Amino acid sequence: MARGNDVRPIIKLKSTAGTGYTYVTRKNRRNDPDRLVLKKYDPRIRRHVDFREER
Repeated sequence: MARGNDVRPIIKLKSTAGTGYTYVTRKNRRNDPDRLVLKKYDPRIRRHVDFREER
């Protein structure tokens, strides 16, 4: 199986709190064609905030 697949690209999730903290994950383009927004933990401000997909 090839890992460099276009259906599940590697994306970066960047904190909306302005700390510059990022998570790296994969997403399924068929199920989520637009940009992801997930609530995740930002250790720099010690709280959960929205993380948006950046390209």
